[in-house]
Amino acid sequence: MFTIVKNFFLVLILVTNSDKLISETDPYIFIDKNAQLMVSVLIQNKDLFEINRDLYEDKIKEIFEPMIDFRRISASVMGKKYYLMATKKQRENFVGVFKNSLLDTYAETLAQWEDQSITTVFSDDIYTNKKIIEVRQTLDTGSSLYPIVYKLRQDNDSWKIVNIIINGVNLGLTFRNQFQALAEKSNNDLNITIQDWVSDAGEEIYKENS
Repeated sequence: MFTIVKNFFLVLILVTNSDKLISETDPYIFIDKNAQLMVSVLIQNKDLFEINRDLYEDKIKEIFEPMIDFRRISASVMGKKYYLMATKKQRENFVGVFKNSLLDTYAETLAQWEDQSITTVFSDDIYTNKKIIEVRQTLDTGSSLYPIVYKLRQDNDSWKIVNIIINGVNLGLTFRNQFQALAEKSNNDLNITIQDWVSDAGEEIYKENS
């Protein structure tokens, strides 16, 4: 249809807006397009990993960060007991700390796998009336295949990731167990728990790979 439109800028606007709408409303396309973009960034910047690892991981985070519902996930990680115990300021502080933790874990995990490709499993299931769905992918490193499962929640007309399972490791559950253990070690002092929060979920993923 767009080929008959003579105004190039109008075509560009229409294509851009249409593409954005599909990406936001179709969870499979939303995950797949961002995943392919991420793989492209990883491959194009492979040499950067050895030169400047932080900058390399930042490029991954730029794509991944807007896809996540950090507030919902961080509340789940704290669990009902500690979420209700926490003050508003403590909850906000943990969102920030957890956000960096999750992005670092995911970026570090992907950065370890070179020459990868990602295949998304597109489902025929009707998702329009569902609040939460799962989108499955397979990460091919050239020598091994690793399953990735994204759990997404619909937020108005868009979708956000609320949990990730990488190679059988449920990041949401792993984070929650770590938070609970750290809180108990800190005698339920949430300020100390949040201050000392450092996730080793990446190590759990590597254990599954070995």
